[in-house]
Amino acid sequence: MTTRRDALKGALTGSALSLLGNTPAAAPPPGKAAPVPQWRAGEEGQRRADLGNGSYRNPVLAGDHPDPTILRDGEHWYMTHSSFDAAPGLLIWRSNDLVNWTPVGTALDKPLGTVFACDLVRHAGRYYIYIPFMRAPWSQGLKSWANVYVIHADTIAGPWSAPVDLGVGGYIDPCHIVGEDGHRYLFLSGVSRVRLSDDGLQTAGPIEKVYDGWHYPDDWITEAYALEGPKLMRHDGWFYLFSAVGGTGGPPTGHMVIVARSRSIDGPWDNAPNNPIVHTADAGEPWWSRGHATAVEGPGGQWYLVYHGYENGLRTLGRQTLLEPFAWGPDGWPRALGGDLSRPLPMPTGRPGGPHGIAGSDDFAHNSLGVRWAFYAAAPAEARRATFGPTGLALSGKGTGPQDSSPLTQMVGDPAYEITVTMTTVGECQAGLLLFYNDRLFLGMGHDGTRMTTWRGGKASYWQEPAPAVRTLHLRIVNRRNLVEFYYSTDRRQWTRHGLRSETSGYQANTVDDLASLRPALFATGPGHARFENFAYRALPDA
Repeated sequence: MTTRRDALKGALTGSALSLLGNTPAAAPPPGKAAPVPQWRAGEEGQRRADLGNGSYRNPVLAGDHPDPTILRDGEHWYMTHSSFDAAPGLLIWRSNDLVNWTPVGTALDKPLGTVFACDLVRHAGRYYIYIPFMRAPWSQGLKSWANVYVIHADTIAGPWSAPVDLGVGGYIDPCHIVGEDGHRYLFLSGVSRVRLSDDGLQTAGPIEKVYDGWHYPDDWITEAYALEGPKLMRHDGWFYLFSAVGGTGGPPTGHMVIVARSRSIDGPWDNAPNNPIVHTADAGEPWWSRGHATAVEGPGGQWYLVYHGYENGLRTLGRQTLLEPFAWGPDGWPRALGGDLSRPLPMPTGRPGGPHGIAGSDDFAHNSLGVRWAFYAAAPAEARRATFGPTGLALSGKGTGPQDSSPLTQMVGDPAYEITVTMTTVGECQAGLLLFYNDRLFLGMGHDGTRMTTWRGGKASYWQEPAPAVRTLHLRIVNRRNLVEFYYSTDRRQWTRHGLRSETSGYQANTVDDLASLRPALFATGPGHARFENFAYRALPDA
């Protein structure tokens, strides 16, 4: 009997590849496995999906880029993601081929709360992002634990409006769609919906339950049922409703993509006979918890699913953006073609693309907040703490330790990397270099000009590192697949390895029930300030 697992394994052979316009490669000699290309090295050695030979290998956006919402606008594609506690937030990316992405800029200077999964749309020549703000400890005026707002702009680059309150509380994951009646609707977690006004800036009716989802067998190992992430599209006279069930964290086999369709925006919704159309069937697969998909037409008319997943063994990198081709079957249902995403796939354009990604290194001469750096749990005026210029970054102190300092964080997407920075403390201040997950879980080094504090497990360690009593110190952290070493130097040439090493695979969502990633960070505490210079990022070979 052919199992669902067998079907997934065979998705890149025979008829599946023919739907992509490709011929299967010749089989390797007996007893020898076909080589699987590693990622192509981009700027600073960062891995990039485009292999330069007409194929790509997931992820297309490495690092914590969850809940992708993608918009095709002519011959360009734009995408943004949940930005959670980052400020500025909602970094928008642009691509010409769905694989190579470059930043446009941020859409949200001052988040009102923690930003969950959004929806980026264009309607009647105007751009909109529908945003659920989750009430955070620093939020002001949010009425519910979840609050749906909208921002809008004339161009994708902005300027974007201030958030407009839609008065929708208790729901997340909004999705905009225009019905066959010409009215605008917002679908919500659950799955519920509410009609919008013609301008899309207020509701025009009650919230109503419209879909109960597809229920997987009771013996499947998942986190929770959690019907969420509705994403709608119209194709060949049908409305297709893609959604997620199984929970975004928890067991590797939890999250999955399901689909239903209806002739009318009012339903009824019929579930696909091949649900779930994307699912991690086994913990041995390279990508875990795959879900929260949007369907988008790519170059040349090929269709793709854009969704997120955890990399096997690297949950610390967060939920990364994945791209999988799919085909419309003869019965009109979508069928995913990428299998378990373990092997390269054909580039959507059939050829290598252009620039991709963001350099991590920074001399701090220019303000790169929102693109390279973002404050964690930022107050409305947080950006005033950072001054960029020819002498580096001056960061005013805040709080008593990394946990309440709103550190500056940077996304990272490589399994192995090295970060280095020069730090000078001024006045009464402790500052340093971290790997930061959230305010409860981080590790790194801090120094106040007199002594070093070692941070591990989200608290000051008992370890007394004999670092010199100096105002200027060079700090380095090396992370090799969650094995972390600290170094420090007085001249950036001769380095002393810190006496403690750490294994950090537990710095992830299932440990602290918070959807984030472990990322480089700079912090400063106390009434003084710190000056940071010459931050250097370098990806290391992934042994």
